[in-house]
Amino acid sequence: MTDFKWRHFQGDVILWAVRWYCRYPISYRDLEEMLAERGISVDHTTIYRWVQCYAPEMEKRLRWFWRRGFDPSW
Repeated sequence: MTDFKWRHFQGDVILWAVRWYCRYPISYRDLEEMLAERGISVDHTTIYRWVQCYAPEMEKRLRWFWRRGFDPSW
């Protein structure tokens, strides 16, 4: 997806956090607590920065999935 070079955390962790925040009604602090339960210590402001940086790119790349629907002819 996006180059996660020079990031402190692995790309998977960043994508999980951004996806969870965008998909579910959850606060940054709640998400910080969820990641801490999984052994990942990250501050809520870091999650905020990830969402600001990666959410628009995720939305742009996933938009074609949302447009696809079932063919009404069958």
